[in-house]
Amino acid sequence: MLEALSHLSTGVMWGVFGLIVCTILFLDLFVFHKKSEMPTMKGTFKICLSYVIVSLLFGLFVLYEKGMETGMLFYTGYLVEFSLSMDNIFVISLIFTSLKVPAMYQHRVLFWGVLGAVVMRAVMILIGAQLVSQFHWVLYLFSAFLIYTGAKMLIETMKDEEDESASETEGKMLSFVKKYLPMTNKIHEEHFFIKQAGKWVATPLFLALVIIETMDVIFAIDSIPAIFLITQDVFVVYTSNIFAILGLRSLYFLLAQAVTRFVYLKHALSFVLIFIGSKIFLPYIGLKVTTGVSLIVTFGILALGILFSLYQTRKSSEELNN
Repeated sequence: MLEALSHLSTGVMWGVFGLIVCTILFLDLFVFHKKSEMPTMKGTFKICLSYVIVSLLFGLFVLYEKGMETGMLFYTGYLVEFSLSMDNIFVISLIFTSLKVPAMYQHRVLFWGVLGAVVMRAVMILIGAQLVSQFHWVLYLFSAFLIYTGAKMLIETMKDEEDESASETEGKMLSFVKKYLPMTNKIHEEHFFIKQAGKWVATPLFLALVIIETMDVIFAIDSIPAIFLITQDVFVVYTSNIFAILGLRSLYFLLAQAVTRFVYLKHALSFVLIFIGSKIFLPYIGLKVTTGVSLIVTFGILALGILFSLYQTRKSSEELNN
């Protein structure tokens, strides 16, 4: 059996990936979430852990089939995309709060949001792959863009401007969509559209879905160049992206209330983007970053950001109690 698996073609690997994703989505919608109900912390943790385990096992599959280096590239891409998803969690929380979407209906919005993201990421990655294959110098533009984005994020975070910026962007999109889309201001259970006076109108759930999809495209403009700078293997780029996105919904329900505790995660993400953007230039000064070192550095920066955040918030909480 192992010998047979060792000669799987890329086409078959795509098939395995597609089967896994379809199975996950089917189980999610028709087995685990057949009814709209309030998510529990215990249930959400189990689902989030399951997504992570499946992703790690798929990474082992990639490592076995394509070699150690490609496997490490998958894990690096997955880690970067998963970490950048923390931005999405904050924005999703803002959107649901603004539109007063009950927690019991939020999963439905996020499920269809993920389906849209699977398609849109495929289009964006294929376009990126074509650009990179025909114009290799595009990688240098990606690098410069990531360094700029990382530096800008770091400056905004230090000035406490990012929350304001995200809220302002979400508010503008909300006004724009409402202007051109007939809709009702009331939630009608889990329906995206209802009929009023003989006409179909959108509900706040559909409005939330539209804004979440749009914001995902905006965030992808950062994350996709980052992964292309890690590897130009389209299979690795897309699969690591999608596995990270699949876990976003459960991660949201797990961290939506606690995301404010990760006060230094934005700083860590800034340094990760700057590091990834800088890698392409390092050989010109005699430094070469291997795949293993890249994964260790990325994980180390993020781990430090999370640990320091938890330490600082706990320290602040103890000072307030005293």
